[in-house]
Amino acid sequence: MSVFDRFSLEGRVAIVTGASSGLGVSFAEALAAAGADIALGARRVDRLEETRGKVEALGRRCIAVATDVSDPADCDALVAAARDQLGDVHVLVNNAGVGHVAPSHKEDPADFARVVQINLVGSYQMAQAFGRACIAAGHGGSIVNVASVLGMVATSAPQAAYVASKAGILGITRDLALQWTQRRGIRVNALVPGLIHSDMTAGITDNEAAAEQALAEIPMKRLGDADELVGALLLLASDAGSYITGSSLVVDGGWTAH
Repeated sequence: MSVFDRFSLEGRVAIVTGASSGLGVSFAEALAAAGADIALGARRVDRLEETRGKVEALGRRCIAVATDVSDPADCDALVAAARDQLGDVHVLVNNAGVGHVAPSHKEDPADFARVVQINLVGSYQMAQAFGRACIAAGHGGSIVNVASVLGMVATSAPQAAYVASKAGILGITRDLALQWTQRRGIRVNALVPGLIHSDMTAGITDNEAAAEQALAEIPMKRLGDADELVGALLLLASDAGSYITGSSLVVDGGWTAH
């Protein structure tokens, strides 16, 4: 097997949450290009169908399932649909998430709880559903939790809920890796993007002052593109990363090197 063959996902099934827009679309296309069949999950079904068309254009099988990751029943249903229609699952990309900016002395506790419920609890519930499926099938798998550098560093933007949720993802990544890798063969890692062009970062990139302040923290002096996360994603998802678990792979243009 060549080094390039180790990045192949041929014959495997991958689940991508938050696949209706932004990074989730890029992740689904990348996994499909590597050979995987894809189960897409998100709340916006109409947008999911657009992603499904892109995956199928690459010659892969694909299903789109309305999924709210904050509901554990939806998480179980997404994994069950993937198994029923595509076969045993091998890869989970926990990408679903929302942002929220608010000064902490004014933030409604319900808004804080909503962000944590979707970003952190939702990722955990999806990992549980996926992990149970892998254990039942008697094989290992790979979970890639999409975190953020904001789980590691602070910025001037008041976003305590988002920061807390992403820091929590780094924590459960380590814990699940210790629980599942040795006994179950399920590798668990985090992909940690910096400031990447996406729907979620448009509030920064479309604001000249905010963009200038953000770029001052990034040694490369530019934002990243979604395509620049793909190599790291495939490393963690495929056999090329077979000795990587419990790790957080940062792709941030040097932001956290300060």
